[in-house]
Amino acid sequence: MNTDDCQRARIVAEARRWIGTPYHSCADILGAGVDCGMLLVRVYVDLGLVPPFDPRPYPEDWHLHRSAERYLGFIVKTCKEIAAPRSGDIVVFKYGRCFSHGAIVTEENPITIVHAFQPYGVVFEEEVRRNAQLVEPKRPRRYFSLWKGE
Repeated sequence: MNTDDCQRARIVAEARRWIGTPYHSCADILGAGVDCGMLLVRVYVDLGLVPPFDPRPYPEDWHLHRSAERYLGFIVKTCKEIAAPRSGDIVVFKYGRCFSHGAIVTEENPITIVHAFQPYGVVFEEEVRRNAQLVEPKRPRRYFSLWKGE
């Protein structure tokens, strides 16, 4: 297994450790509470794959009232947009006026993700195609990777 594959496996394993953690806006404590953005921060920063940063504070409903791609801005600083994800990559969904829900890809076919999903109230792993809120009505999504050569 090459270095990239090892890092991808570590990302997936770390994301899965968060499964069952309650959803809580702006939180980032394993087992106590996390939101989708802070889940990404905790996994990638804590594994040493991204320099430390903290996007907080942010209002829970910022994406409903502004068109600025704040969430996407943090991702494009360290990741490259890709056409098709692999495990360990990021998918971002458009909610409200901008891209504002992120998840970690754990499987490629079918695309499966770990995400802190407010409607579920918890960090959960699921196939994207089985979540009506993520696929209907054809919710826009974009994929990003830390690995620039892909």
